[in-house]
Amino acid sequence: MRANHRAIESYGQVKVSTGVSKASSVELIQMLFDGLIESMSAAKGHIQHNNIAEKSKAIARASRIVLGLQGALDFEKGGELAKNLDELYNYVTRRLLHVNARNDLQALEEIYGLMLEIRSAWESVPELIPRSQQASMAVN
Repeated sequence: MRANHRAIESYGQVKVSTGVSKASSVELIQMLFDGLIESMSAAKGHIQHNNIAEKSKAIARASRIVLGLQGALDFEKGGELAKNLDELYNYVTRRLLHVNARNDLQALEEIYGLMLEIRSAWESVPELIPRSQQASMAVN
C-alpha cells in the first residue's frame, strides 16, 4: 500500500485526479507512464519552439514522475527486475537533467523511447494477473 500511496502522491503532484483513488496498482503505474510520456513530448515541443521556461516545467514534471515510479518499486517482491528498473530510473533522471541543461533533443528521444517500451510492457501486465487478484489490487 505504501508504494501505491507514493504513486498517488506523484500523480497528484502532476495534476491528474479522476479515477486514481479507485485504480489498481497496475493502472496507477500505467497512468504515471502516460504522464511521463506526455511530459517528455511537451518538453520536446518546448525545446523546438525555444520556450525554455515551459521546457523546464515539463522536465521537472517528468522528473517527479520518474521519482514516483522509482519510489513505488518493491525490491522484496520485484527482485532483480526492481533493481534493474531502479537503475534505469536513475539513468532517466540523469538524462532528464542533461536535457534540461543542454536542450538535447537526441537524449530526450532516447529516454522517451525507453519509457515508451516500458509503458508498452505494462499494457500486458493485467493479462498476466488472474481476475481475482486484480480485484484485490484496487487501491482503497
